[in-house]
Amino acid sequence: MERNERYARHYTLPGFGEKGQNKLSNAKVLIIGAGGLGVPALQYLAAAGVGTIGIVDHDHIELSNLQRQVLYSTEEIGLAKATTASKKMSQLNPDIKIIPYVLQLTVENAINLIKGFDMILDCTDNFTTRYLLSDACRLLEKPLVFGAIYQYEGQLAVFNVADEVGIKTTYRHLFPTPPDPLYAPDCNDAGVLGVLPGIIGTMQAAETIKHLTAIGQILNNKLMSINLLSYQTLLLDIPHTLPKGSAYPMSIAEFEATDYAYLCGVRSTEIQVIQPETFKQLYQQQDVLILDVRNQDELPRLNLPHIQIPLPSLTGQLHLLDKPHIVIVCQSGIRSLKAASILQEKIGDNHQISHLKGGVNALEKHKHE
Repeated sequence: MERNERYARHYTLPGFGEKGQNKLSNAKVLIIGAGGLGVPALQYLAAAGVGTIGIVDHDHIELSNLQRQVLYSTEEIGLAKATTASKKMSQLNPDIKIIPYVLQLTVENAINLIKGFDMILDCTDNFTTRYLLSDACRLLEKPLVFGAIYQYEGQLAVFNVADEVGIKTTYRHLFPTPPDPLYAPDCNDAGVLGVLPGIIGTMQAAETIKHLTAIGQILNNKLMSINLLSYQTLLLDIPHTLPKGSAYPMSIAEFEATDYAYLCGVRSTEIQVIQPETFKQLYQQQDVLILDVRNQDELPRLNLPHIQIPLPSLTGQLHLLDKPHIVIVCQSGIRSLKAASILQEKIGDNHQISHLKGGVNALEKHKHE
């Protein structure tokens, strides 16, 4: 391949050179999520000259994204992340191919999306997609670079890559059972330091480049954790056996028949979903009780008649729910859905149970539209 001055610093890099650059140019990488983790990973992989990059994201740019997703601008609020990121990466490096997929990863499309790429990056923000993606990559034997962030701490690992004795681990070896949503808030609920996803996403790009070019030692079968407040870094071995009772789909047919939302405890078909635009009409009705299941210190406050019972205390205060229709609210819609599932089981025979889609975040957004 003809030398390109764009990659001059790679050509002169010991152990990398033209051979390494050619490997990048021939590689195909799929990034799932064009948010806090996906943005820095995408930027560095595009700049490095990865020949084909796919970007999967069904979301649109919001003002609250800009604190950490520094690829986007205020003027682009409302635009699709995948297409916006694709256009900017084509400007950064017109020598590579960028393919945007404005869609949500599902069991119906995952296999066809993933099978045409050499490496996959998990830059998602929810357990449903992480388990789905890990299982799909295991079935297709695709290396998966995992990144996760929480407040001030980030995690990094590489799955489905054998070590020197042939052992390969997956996301399920790290977390055999999906955590209860009650104890697993996302960034919408718990917050995140803006620079953290930039650091972890860039390290995901580094692990990808290392594996594609066969340089250094990647984090296969290991989990790296870093806390930005102290710079304490841990490197842990991931167990290579699953606990009894834990399993993953053994075939594509079994994978496509799996309900990952149900597996991760974040969906119930019996629970009514309330849209932000109709919420105001509901809370003004006499037979409706608005229940906020956030903690007392979470902002912004819900400035309308309601009661507040933090989710961990909910089952002990069911006697306070004294109206026929209960509409549950949280920060982003995850805890309210979990609370709705609990109430459906406990008092669903005597009450109508609903939850607000997108939570207080969606209300705030709707208020300014």
